[in-house]
Amino acid sequence: MQKILGYMRRAITEFDLIQNGDRIAVGVSGGKDSLVMLRGLYLLKRFIGIDYDIAAVTLDPCFGGVQNDYSPVQQMCDEMGIEYILKRTSIGQIVFDIRNEEHPCSLCARMRRGALHDAAKEHGCNKVALGHNNDDAVETFFMNLFIEGRIGCFAPKSYLSRKDVTVIRPLVFAPEKDIRSAANRNALPIVKSACPVDGHTKREEMKQFIKEREKSDKGFTDRIFGAMRRSGIDGWGSLRKEQENG
Repeated sequence: MQKILGYMRRAITEFDLIQNGDRIAVGVSGGKDSLVMLRGLYLLKRFIGIDYDIAAVTLDPCFGGVQNDYSPVQQMCDEMGIEYILKRTSIGQIVFDIRNEEHPCSLCARMRRGALHDAAKEHGCNKVALGHNNDDAVETFFMNLFIEGRIGCFAPKSYLSRKDVTVIRPLVFAPEKDIRSAANRNALPIVKSACPVDGHTKREEMKQFIKEREKSDKGFTDRIFGAMRRSGIDGWGSLRKEQENG
């Protein structure tokens, strides 16, 4: 986990993600990214010099009306002494059965975000941590460009005034391959997604596009991410550097 902790510490420092007294709702889907992030935030508390508290929050979409088994995640949290909050929802049924969405990912993501923010507030959290990694950032940039025709990406840190909660992404410097390696080496209890379109989404198409481009043009992904940082779009410029220059 040392490499992951380095990525996380850098993000926390550069984007001022966590302060003393924060209570952070860590969104845990059961996938590798969210579990590595949860483990990382737990370990960082020991030496980063910031006094914060964390609680793990899982939203079960209940795809097909069936509850998923998150007991391995519960056990992991128990071993670390972290509060685990599991919310069963009807998101899966609404998106796929009632609305029968042709492109379900957008609605599903919006509903899950809203439910996660509500759960965070309900349990006294002022921040929500999401497990988006470095590859996710580049994929989102290209999806916005190719599909929506705009320049943009999610932000490393964003304050939602309507909910009075701040969303942070501590893994934005961590490449997916390093996260996968950390999850495997630490035997983290990954819970497979029950989503009917898992692996067949626009994001998956973009992931494959970038992967193929990287094969023929080594360093392509890093250059795109570097361009995002230098442009400063959506808060991607370094806050630390801005403060030093200011």
